[in-house]
Amino acid sequence: MSSMDFLDKILDNAAVEWKALGEVTLPTANIKWRDASRTYRYIDLTSVSIETKTIVETSEITHSNAPSRAQKLVEKDDVIFATTRPAQLRYCLITDDYAGEVASTGYCVLRAKKAEVSPKWILHWIASSDFKAYVEENQSGSAYPAISDAKVKDFKIPIPCPENPEKSLEIQTEIVRILDAFTELTTELTTELTARKKQYNHYRDQLLSFEDGEVEWKTLGDVTKKWYSGGTPKAGAPEYYEGGDIPWLRTQEVKFSDIESTEVKITQAALDSSAAKWIPENCVIVAISGATAGRSAINKVPLTTNQHCGCLEIDSKKALYRYVFHWVSFNYENIKALGQGARGDLNSSIIKGFKLPLPYADDPEKSLAEQARIVAILDKFDVLTNSINEGLPREIELRQKQYEYYRGLLLSFPKPEVVGA
Repeated sequence: MSSMDFLDKILDNAAVEWKALGEVTLPTANIKWRDASRTYRYIDLTSVSIETKTIVETSEITHSNAPSRAQKLVEKDDVIFATTRPAQLRYCLITDDYAGEVASTGYCVLRAKKAEVSPKWILHWIASSDFKAYVEENQSGSAYPAISDAKVKDFKIPIPCPENPEKSLEIQTEIVRILDAFTELTTELTTELTARKKQYNHYRDQLLSFEDGEVEWKTLGDVTKKWYSGGTPKAGAPEYYEGGDIPWLRTQEVKFSDIESTEVKITQAALDSSAAKWIPENCVIVAISGATAGRSAINKVPLTTNQHCGCLEIDSKKALYRYVFHWVSFNYENIKALGQGARGDLNSSIIKGFKLPLPYADDPEKSLAEQARIVAILDKFDVLTNSINEGLPREIELRQKQYEYYRGLLLSFPKPEVVGA
C-alpha cells in the first residue's frame, strides 16, 4: 500500500489546509517575578532527554538566582523545541508535572489552539523530517546555528477537514494514536536500557572497587609487553589510500568498544612511508590526543593506527586484556584529567604509569581466574547496554525506524502547492 493510499483511508476524502504554526498556536508569556521568593523548576537546554523526549532533570531557580535565559512560563500540553544547535534534537510535550514552571528562552514554546489542533499533532510534526529540513534551511549563525521563534512559527502543518474542527481533531487524534503506540514502545525500551545501564554501572563500580589489602597495585606498564603508536600517511596522496586494504584506525573510532574494522584503509606504500605500523589483535587502545583523549577500545583484528592512538599489548601471563580494558574504560575521567597542554594530550608515560589493581597478584593463576570472573559479568552487561547488534539498543533502533516509517506514511499530506494547484 502506498503512503497516499494509507493516508486516504484515514482522511476519507476530507479536505486539507496547510497553516503556519503561528496560526494554530497561542501567544505565550514570559515570567513576571511578582513573587520574588517563589521557587520554580528550570527547564534548561539539557533538561530534555534526546532519547525519550521527556524532561529528565531540572534545577531550581528564584528571582535572585535565575539565569538570564530563564524567561518562559510553560503550561500543560505546551510543545517546547530547542532552537539552537546542537540542542535541536531536544523537544517534548509539557506534562502536568511541569505545568507552571519556567523554560529557557532557548526553547520555542508552541501552545496549541486546542479547538483547532491537537498538541501531539504539533509534536509529531516537530519530530518529522520535513521540519528538520525546514530548520536546516532557516537557521543562521556559524558557531551555534539557531532558528528564531518567528521562523519556527512560520512552518506550515496540514489541518485536515478545517471547516469541521470536530472531525479535524478526530482525524488528528487517530493518526496521533497510531504514532504514539510506536513512540511509547520506544520510550519503554529506552527506559529499560537506562535501568540496565544503571545496573551495569552499579555492578562495575562494585566489581572494580577494592579495599586496601585486597589487591596489589601495579602500573599498566607492569602488565604491558609492548607499547605501539602510529602515524598518518600524507593526506591527498592517492597511492597511499586508493585501493588500500590495510585497516587504519583514527581516534574518532575509539568508542569504548570492540573494533572489527576501520573506516579508512591504506596501502602498503603508505605503511612503508609513514610511522603507521601493524599492531596485533586484542590490544587495549587509548586515544591520547585532543577531544577524544582517554577513550579506549579493543582491536579484534590486526590493524594500524594514526599517531593519536596509544596501544597496549597486554602480557597475558599477568593480566587479561579485557580486564585492563574495563579498568581503563571505568577510569576514563581520571585518565582524561591527566592530559597536558591546551589540548589535554596524553602520552605513553602517562598511560603506562596509570595504576591497575591486580587481585591475588602473588598467585598468577588465581589472579587470572578472578579477572576472568569480573570480565565475564561486565561483558554480559556490556552486550546488553552498548552493542548495536544485540540487546536493547538494537531493539530500540528497529522500533525507531518502524516509527519513522509509519510517521512518513501518516504525515504524507499533499504539499500546499499541490493542494492549491
